[in-house]
Amino acid sequence: MAPSRDKVSLEERYNYIDSQVSEIHPVMKKLREATESHPRGHMISAVSSTMLLSNMIRFAGAKRCLEIGVFTGYSSLAWALSIPEDGKVVACDISTEFTDIGKPFWKEAGVDHKIDLRIAPAVETLQSLIEAGESGTFDFIYVDGDKLNADVIYELSLKLLRTNGIIAFDNSFMHGHLLKPEDEDERQDVSVIRKLNVKIQQDSRVTAVMLDVADGVYVCGKN
Repeated sequence: MAPSRDKVSLEERYNYIDSQVSEIHPVMKKLREATESHPRGHMISAVSSTMLLSNMIRFAGAKRCLEIGVFTGYSSLAWALSIPEDGKVVACDISTEFTDIGKPFWKEAGVDHKIDLRIAPAVETLQSLIEAGESGTFDFIYVDGDKLNADVIYELSLKLLRTNGIIAFDNSFMHGHLLKPEDEDERQDVSVIRKLNVKIQQDSRVTAVMLDVADGVYVCGKN
């Protein structure tokens, strides 16, 4: 890689770039504020990555989206606002503890009818969609949960995704933990994501690039 030509620090660079984003939808802003006040509010998707992926959804003319890991529903709301009136977001989570926070905001934004919340392990939900004959029908899939099953989710997602559809994995950089030498005390999710990143980079079924946005977003287009 060529030496940096920046005249400022890396922190200044990222602070400036992160500030250059359009104003988010007013209901998304309210949900973000509600989420960030929660003890686990740090888990919310970044504004920059959510905005970027929302643009991709619009550019692709996506109508059917699938999300793994809903949390308070901030990103689900973003996808629902980005698709046509007859579009659908199948949102997968294992608990209503946090999704219940987002539901009133979905309704306030007028998109609750677009979001199909499935409370069950993600692998079970994806498998049920395949068994229901929905392979090849999704335009966009966002994976931000169930890291330990990331490889299985990747394989099932490829079946559900249409040709030229997009899979986006959040937290693909794992805050740099995956660059450290493996040891017996390593978190299992770090090991899983490290192996999946290698697999994706070498997988001829997709054209992929990891974006230096938030904690690394691996965007894969199905060939």
